[in-house]
Amino acid sequence: MPLLLSPLPLADLLHSSPRHMNKDCRPKLFDGWPRLWLAALILCVPLRGFGAGVTIITHGHLSSIDDWVHAMALAIPNYPSFPGTNSSRYAVFVQDAGSSYTVTPTRLSGGLPIDIDSGEILVELDWSDIANALFSDSTVNIAAAVVPRLLQTNFIAELRGRALVEFPLHLIGHSRGGSLVCEMSRLLGQQGVWVDQVTTLDPHPVNNDGFFDPLMLGVVDATAQTYDNVLFADNNYETLNTYPYGEPVPGAYVRYLTSLNGGYSSAHSDAHLWYHGTLVWTTPVSDSEASITSTERQDWWTPYEQGGTNAGFLYSRIGGSDRLSLDRPAGLGTPPIRDGYNQRWDLGAGSLPNRTALTVNNGAWPNVIKLNLTGTNRLADNEATSVRFYYQYGQVSSSNLTLDVCLDLDGNPWNTNHWLVRRISLSPTGTNFVFNPTVDFTVAPTNAPPGVYVICARLSDGPRTRYLYAPESLTILTPEGPIRLEIARDADGLIRVDVLGVPGQSFILQGSIDLQSWQPLTQHTLGTGRWSYFVNPTNIDWRFYRTMLDR
Repeated sequence: MPLLLSPLPLADLLHSSPRHMNKDCRPKLFDGWPRLWLAALILCVPLRGFGAGVTIITHGHLSSIDDWVHAMALAIPNYPSFPGTNSSRYAVFVQDAGSSYTVTPTRLSGGLPIDIDSGEILVELDWSDIANALFSDSTVNIAAAVVPRLLQTNFIAELRGRALVEFPLHLIGHSRGGSLVCEMSRLLGQQGVWVDQVTTLDPHPVNNDGFFDPLMLGVVDATAQTYDNVLFADNNYETLNTYPYGEPVPGAYVRYLTSLNGGYSSAHSDAHLWYHGTLVWTTPVSDSEASITSTERQDWWTPYEQGGTNAGFLYSRIGGSDRLSLDRPAGLGTPPIRDGYNQRWDLGAGSLPNRTALTVNNGAWPNVIKLNLTGTNRLADNEATSVRFYYQYGQVSSSNLTLDVCLDLDGNPWNTNHWLVRRISLSPTGTNFVFNPTVDFTVAPTNAPPGVYVICARLSDGPRTRYLYAPESLTILTPEGPIRLEIARDADGLIRVDVLGVPGQSFILQGSIDLQSWQPLTQHTLGTGRWSYFVNPTNIDWRFYRTMLDR
């Protein structure tokens, strides 16, 4: 049966948003991309991004969330592979209360976490009250104030009794903030919580890791390390500044930045502007303080990185690119992307000691570390498929560990539009092992109606739960029935081809001028009982149309 990989008619593709495009077929939006990229369109299959995650972004010394942090958080929901149409955005303020610190959340924008379709929560972490004070404090103490709040079920009332750590975590920090997010990941690891990603942007731990900061004597920040509980770490840094400058982070995919002219005219700040340029592809683009122009697009990224579209945020959970890649974006002799992947256990990248050991790990939280669909992704009723997952849970005395496999219509496991398709009991792993079983499940009209779903794993020991979505989608086919065509000419001269069938049916629409040679025009899955395809007869003189079920 012929199959058209492109999901849109060619005319629509030429005018479509990049949100429709495969993450590995990214256009160069700043350099005449339709002309260069058109030949590859038919090879691109759009993939949905992961659902449900928490991204925490924080600043360094003499900064706050009011500028580049704010701009970065606002930009994430507009990333092409963002898994939904809305999100929740919060600020978390750490303030000096004398003998202790207060940590206070407030929602800045977006919907309630229980309602959003993406499941994505964005957190701007503001510790400027301490970072910018005359007598600052160590990031060790800031992390110690913040991490317990991430574990609390009542920290944000709008989460309705849920903790932020229930979702995969991406921690992003610049300068001293790089030290802070590394220390936060370590403290989370002590509680048995895995972190999906730590991103350090020109990290500069004050008076640690070989840095000497005479204006902040007496302050010693946490070292910048990648710990056992971090699945992927990426680090960009520069030494172009006389002071301050950053450092490479052991265990991360390290991208050494050697050209940062323009921008802020301060390479240390340009490190986070470089990352912003991988999140927003338009040119020029501003992070509210400095801009990336066509000159920076040309000079700051290597040819492999395609002016920023193939770097940085691309390797986030939302970006969805291959973290196991052996490619070396900065060229021969520079680190491969895979260097940032956890190899403490064999999670797909082999086994190497590329993590700093956690000296304490109480294993209190259950973790689904990876989840993938391994069987077929198109099912008829009563057919089976399978998922493979990696998990860790350190409470070896517990016997209440349960895995639920759910099919979800969006990326938010906290709302009600999902169906349970398999529940199994699991054995604890202890903190020195990771298990990776395969689970089969069967779909039937009683547990999931026809449609397109994302797959969610929910791992719970009773009081604590964590979630993870697979990057692959699953289609449950509608029982076969006849598909009919109706053809008419609209008042504006366009030919309208109406396809009538049952919601959930997938088909390929084909056209011919002679009833001998048929060309695929588009592939589509009916959302309702009727769908219309429009043809301008002055462009293509199709005379005949037919459909074929796409199984």
